[in-house]
Amino acid sequence: MTDPPPFVSSVVETRGRGVSRLRPAASARHERGLEAAAISLAGRLNDVSASLRPGEIAAICGPNGAGKSSLLECLAGLLAPERGAVLLDGAPLPSLHPRRRAQAIGYLPQHGEVAWDLSVRNLVALGRLPHGDDGAAAVDAALAALDLAQFAARPVSTLSGGERARALLARVLAGEPHWILADEPLAALDLGHQLALIRHLRRAAEAGAGVVLVVHDLALAMNHASRVLVLSEGRLAADGPPEAALDPALIARVWGVPARWLGEPGARALVAG
Repeated sequence: MTDPPPFVSSVVETRGRGVSRLRPAASARHERGLEAAAISLAGRLNDVSASLRPGEIAAICGPNGAGKSSLLECLAGLLAPERGAVLLDGAPLPSLHPRRRAQAIGYLPQHGEVAWDLSVRNLVALGRLPHGDDGAAAVDAALAALDLAQFAARPVSTLSGGERARALLARVLAGEPHWILADEPLAALDLGHQLALIRHLRRAAEAGAGVVLVVHDLALAMNHASRVLVLSEGRLAADGPPEAALDPALIARVWGVPARWLGEPGARALVAG
């Protein structure tokens, strides 16, 4: 995998249609990436544009019903926007061969299901299907990353809810996708496994992968994402570094809750009221 494009410190702030956006200067633009180009979906998304880059962890935040899962499904190619387009490295997703798309994008839905009572290892190995190999080393690495090696031979039906969620995410990681798209991957995990997963996703981003997560916990987004997209009623309300996208004024406007941040960068806590 090639290195991600360099980042620049200079940013340009633009405001239009109620969007607060901090974006890289024009010299940093690069055709590699996953882009939502003015996509709309009736009742769910309205003219949403965002250019996601390899090497970053982007968190999609917003109130219930804001369109977060719909945006992620569009980026994964599972929902077709009625207007606009989703581009991968400059090419429309529908134009790509399904195998190429499956190799490039790994997607974890909010409520993953397992149709057969496979062993944990066999479930995780399904992530290698787009590559047509058993990928034993990649499967082992995914099991280790999610602390599942000791459960490899166990049937999935014997796992707890949190263990099952980790197994489903390990299946995505085993595919070694260029893009990891996950809907609420931290919700079912305890604190220790949340932090371990975040460390793994950060290493993947540092190695050049793009990571896009739907996150309800604003403190997790503030402390661990490199970029935050805020959706409100299907529109993009903010897009930029966490400190800008999740400032108290915007939280009050989008979530309707007065709040303030306490603590140091990387360890901030959100206090309401």
